[in-house]
Formats: sequence, structure tokens, C-alpha cells
Amino acid sequence: MFNFTKTKIEGVYIIEPKVFGDNRGYFMETYNKKDFFEAGLTMEFVQDNESKSKKGVLRGLHFQTKHTQGKLVRVTEGKVFDVAVDLRKDSSTFGKWEGVILTDENKKQFYIPEGFAHGFLVMSDVAVFNYKCTDYYAPQYDSGLLWNDKDIAVAWPLDGIEEILLSEKDKVQKGFKDLKTTF
Repeated sequence: MFNFTKTKIEGVYIIEPKVFGDNRGYFMETYNKKDFFEAGLTMEFVQDNESKSKKGVLRGLHFQTKHTQGKLVRVTEGKVFDVAVDLRKDSSTFGKWEGVILTDENKKQFYIPEGFAHGFLVMSDVAVFNYKCTDYYAPQYDSGLLWNDKDIAVAWPLDGIEEILLSEKDKVQKGFKDLKTTF
């Protein structure tokens, strides 16, 4: 019931569920262990998270140095640009990024495996963002990269965004060249 699309970065997928709709609304599965396993995605999720943010909020680029998390993310209200940055030192795409627009209308999901930094930019007035994680949040291992690092050069879609809203933590993240942790 899903379309699994591999991206240019190994292990990162765009996932589109089959949506059944009629005049009453719609129904869809957002996760089915059997279908995911058949597609080679054999992760186990242990925690679900949700955030609500206003336009211009940029969360990320986050990762944990231990208890690394794979994430299956989606938007249930609004529109975001979601990004994964490969931090796997032995990967042919080390330091490269992949991005996708996720909306409540396109219902796309993005799977980001362990060993990646992750972040998103809210493009709509409000966005509700949901993610399933493969390990528990461990704040003592929380880390990140600067969202606008020139070496990573994420092409954030900033048209229509008057102000980037960052947490205090995200304002002072390190650059890619200063990164001490890789996976």
C-alpha cells in the first residue's frame, strides 16, 4: 500500500501511502511493518513525536551522538521543507543532503536512517510535524549542525519567508568542518 522511492542518498526514502478517498474524506495507512520490511526498511520504532510550529521556524539540523535515531517523518497540517544530511563517514554521500517538501495534501513521508542530521523549515502559516523514531531521545547526546553551513549548502526554499526563527541552540550550532562526531 506504499510507494517507496529511493533517493540519491543510500538509506533515505520518500514514501507515499495509498490514499482511499470519497465524499466522506479519506483513509490511509501511515506505517505497516510488513510492507516496510518487504521494502528493506527493517527498523523498529520506539517513540513518536509531534511538533507544531509557525511559518519561518527552522528546526535543525539535529542528531544524537549516541542512541542515534532513524526517523519516519510526515506533516499532518501545513507544509515543510524537510532535510537529511549524511554524516556517515564511510558513505559515498558523506556531507551531502537530500530534501523534500512534505504537506498535509501530498501526504508524503520521508525516512531518514541513523547517521544523519535532520531538520525542517515551516513554509505554511502553521505546520504540525510528526515523526516516529528508532531510539529514544537522549538529551545528553543531543547535537547539531548550523542550518546555513556553507559546506553543506542546503538550498532552503526561503521565498515568502520573512524571518528565520531559530532556537537559541540552533543559532550556535557548529559548522560541518568543525564536526567531531561522524557515524
